[in-house]
Amino acid sequence: MKNPHLFHLSVSICLLVQAGLYAQKAPEPFKLALLQMNVIGGDRESNLSHAGAMIGEAAANGADFVLLPEAMDLGWTDPSALTKAEPVPGGETCQFLSSMAKKHRLYICSGLIEKSEDKVFNSAVVLDPGGNVILLHRKINELDIGHPYYALGDRLNVCETEFGTVGVMICADASTGDRVIPRALSYMGADVILSPSSWAVQADHDNSRDPYGGMWKEAYKSVARDFRVWIASCSNVGWMTGGPWKGWKGIGCSMVIGPGGEEMLNAPYGADADTILYVKVTPEPRPGQGTTWHQYWDAHRSR
Repeated sequence: MKNPHLFHLSVSICLLVQAGLYAQKAPEPFKLALLQMNVIGGDRESNLSHAGAMIGEAAANGADFVLLPEAMDLGWTDPSALTKAEPVPGGETCQFLSSMAKKHRLYICSGLIEKSEDKVFNSAVVLDPGGNVILLHRKINELDIGHPYYALGDRLNVCETEFGTVGVMICADASTGDRVIPRALSYMGADVILSPSSWAVQADHDNSRDPYGGMWKEAYKSVARDFRVWIASCSNVGWMTGGPWKGWKGIGCSMVIGPGGEEMLNAPYGADADTILYVKVTPEPRPGQGTTWHQYWDAHRSR
């Protein structure tokens, strides 16, 4: 053996990992801004203008990372997806987000409608402060009414930042059976999961009688507790003017769940609840990886 000391060190680390006692260094804390913006179906110019103003305000308030809604540029299931979708990174929406990231020196995660060859995808991107696309996600668990508009994604991704490993899902990706998509992102090492969303209800929905958001909290909290991961979801607001949910209202209710399953932020409800919300995210060192997660869970169930 060329280096017995290195061998013993490797064995020691392996044993610590197996015992659930070895964890990575904690990533840097950061200020996350959720841009719960009004999205106008099919009106890219207005939506980008509004997003740009909100990104500028968030940057002025010290945000390190901003999260925007699903289909921020055209609106979810708006028929314009079939004619106005653009490529990533070359399209107008992605180029605009790139310019905002570079101008304000921050990270941006946003939903957008992507054209790739002959397919249209309900996608999301993460851009770094240099304006580079460092992650592209295409929604997998699309609602049935979205199938006429969007092809389905076929992979999951995470990206590395100084604020930890970031995973991305889109809206209903979180509600798969047994939460397989957010759980898979957690197995892939995500410290933070970001979810551009588009939450809408029928026009006569009474939030005082039937409060919105319970299904998302149930989905997020179970994963956040199991994997000690942060999960943040940002939804749009405003009335839907086209597609199968024409006449429904986007109602915000954006939220952030902390790594113990705590509700760290709950945004206001309503078609006019256009606002920016801030939360300090402090990622934790992951207490497990691979099969050591099961040892971590077993140890904590026995307490």
